[in-house]
Amino acid sequence: MPATIDVRCATSVSESQIQQLTNVLIDCVEGGASVSFMSPLSRAKAEAFWRGVAAAAERGERLLLVAENADAMIIGTVQVVFAQPENQPHRADVAKMLVHRRYRKTGVGAALLAAAETQASLCGRTLLVLDTVTGADGERLYARHGWQRCGEIPNYALWPDGRPCATTIFYKIITT
Repeated sequence: MPATIDVRCATSVSESQIQQLTNVLIDCVEGGASVSFMSPLSRAKAEAFWRGVAAAAERGERLLLVAENADAMIIGTVQVVFAQPENQPHRADVAKMLVHRRYRKTGVGAALLAAAETQASLCGRTLLVLDTVTGADGERLYARHGWQRCGEIPNYALWPDGRPCATTIFYKIITT
């Protein structure tokens, strides 16, 4: 991992950070990532998404982790979502792992994943669950870091261009 990457929890999010997160999300969608948004993704829609995430983080419903480069610019992000039914207080979902295309394959994703696991453990979670596009780089990343593949669901979502894509479900048991 490059020494210039810093991963931290964003407990409050400034307007500048909303813009940086928006840039990362738009870059990912433009690059073809199936991350809940269709192409073209408007700046207004992306900003509204991040404002909602920021509000949920401030309420303690999720953690928003950001990876910053040496210039303190956000280059990646991941969320740990705690909003679970009352009979699942031990688990959380890992969601929206996004890394700007310029910074992929540099250790940013691995750093974000490790930070998400650590923070979830510190919050008392012992089981993490996520889904990722089948065959994508994320699937290999999760497997390399000890996540267990459960299976694949065909036609689960759409690529940003409207074609259907499958998703793979993973879980990881973590210790507190």
